[in-house]
Amino acid sequence: MAAQIITGLTEGEGARYALICGDPERVPRIASKLSSAKKVRQVREFNIMTGKLAGERVLVASTGIGGPSTAILMEEFANTGTDTFIRVGTSGGIADGLRKGDFVITTAAYRKDGTSRSYVPDTFPAAAHHDIIGALILEAEENKCTFQKGVTLSVDGFYSENRIQKGARVMPMSHGGFMLSNATGGLDDAKRMGVKNIEMEMGTVLTLTTLWGIRGGGICLVSDVAPWHETEDIIDPDSGMDRCVDTAIGALARIMAGDRQRRY
Repeated sequence: MAAQIITGLTEGEGARYALICGDPERVPRIASKLSSAKKVRQVREFNIMTGKLAGERVLVASTGIGGPSTAILMEEFANTGTDTFIRVGTSGGIADGLRKGDFVITTAAYRKDGTSRSYVPDTFPAAAHHDIIGALILEAEENKCTFQKGVTLSVDGFYSENRIQKGARVMPMSHGGFMLSNATGGLDDAKRMGVKNIEMEMGTVLTLTTLWGIRGGGICLVSDVAPWHETEDIIDPDSGMDRCVDTAIGALARIMAGDRQRRY
């Protein structure tokens, strides 16, 4: 097999299991918790490392922000043998009771992104795989993490979709305060529908894994609460991330154990 077009990954560099995140700087943080961690390459937003967990090779990689780059990485990883993707990310909390530092385990995606719709129609379901959901829940419970499980809202526009609370008013965040007139209640609608959190990649991750018949899922740290409030610490992407990573790695170890037992 020729090297992949964007990442340059070869078949011999692939792995069945992948832990993916948005931020390239988070990759060594995740890989350091594996054994024999080493860098594979860095191309554009894709920082790719590898390591071993329970004797199995694992890829750890950044997708960059949003669906387009996430799809590129996933296409090329799947081409080289990956069939299990776990996203370890950050997100804004929507559901009541979520606070900074809590986790959300995604069961499905409410797709408001464009990338997933370039693959499938709006009516196509994007669901997390039960192996990943179950393993993440068991690991989070065992580690006494504070978390909720449920649907994740996945969007393309960071500034266009987010809102900020100014006193009693909820205001747009985009430059100049622009917001479409029919977009004023988007977050409220999502909350009423039981959506737990908002981020920018899960819709693509779950659409592709569902479409390809492989496993996808993820856990996100709540790094802020939507709508944002005017404080000095609007986003905190660091506090709790180590526990989030540990939970994902522990869940992956559970999945690997199940795979060995089933002899996949």
